[in-house]
Amino acid sequence: MDIELARTFIEIVSTGSFIRASERLNVAQTTVSARIRSLEQQLGRALFIRHKGGATLTPAGEQFLRHAPMFVQLWQRTLHQVAVPPGRRAVLTVGSEVSLWQPLLLDWVRWMRQSLPDIALRVHVDVPQDLINQVASGMVDAAIMYAPQHRPGLKIDLLTEEKLVLVTTDPEARLLGGSDYVYTDWGPDFVLHHDMSFPDVAPDLSFDLGPLALSYLLSAGGSGYVRMSAVQHHIAEGRLHLVPEMPQFSYPVYAVHSANSDETVVGPALAGLHSISEGSTE
Repeated sequence: MDIELARTFIEIVSTGSFIRASERLNVAQTTVSARIRSLEQQLGRALFIRHKGGATLTPAGEQFLRHAPMFVQLWQRTLHQVAVPPGRRAVLTVGSEVSLWQPLLLDWVRWMRQSLPDIALRVHVDVPQDLINQVASGMVDAAIMYAPQHRPGLKIDLLTEEKLVLVTTDPEARLLGGSDYVYTDWGPDFVLHHDMSFPDVAPDLSFDLGPLALSYLLSAGGSGYVRMSAVQHHIAEGRLHLVPEMPQFSYPVYAVHSANSDETVVGPALAGLHSISEGSTE
């Protein structure tokens, strides 16, 4: 089977629409329709019921969904193995969301280079939706994510419960608000709890990327919620200060990988990641 057929099928299931799948795959909608028509002809069954709201799976489509990710992942693993550099036994592609690369992904890569020298590494950073698609399709073997979307064939393990803490460049600051408050969108859970804790706060500067917000605080001054692990050394050096008696918010971080991964390669790497994440919270 043409692997693009299975990949297109997965994308339609993910987006719920032929139109949105064509946008994500950067191909014409007629191409998406032609691929699914070819796939249905090969299987001898209709896979989707199309309607105004998008597309839903038929019973045959539900059954094919159990196998399609394995086709794509097997192909990706085959490509990885063919591309193994001399002196290495395998290639491992790891990634993280943009806001999580520092320090966890960086520490993980360092650990693997020292502890798994026979594994060649490919490191990838991306936005959450694209990253989870890449893990599901086998393009990325394992990734560090916040609140990952559950998909068939994926395993999601809790790594650590990070804390989002309010810091400031002004050691005398005691309140949240004002023009110096920098708001960062840390996801729907944070937004909900932040709004409950500070219903009257209406920040006039907001970011949707944590590292960028932190860089702004360090360069321009102000206060904002940041990941504790990312600012510990700044606090120790006196560049930032914890605002006392302010609520802290949970920020769970997960490891995501395929249930069909090569455990001889992914297993030791994930064991190292868990060890690193546990050490970072001690």
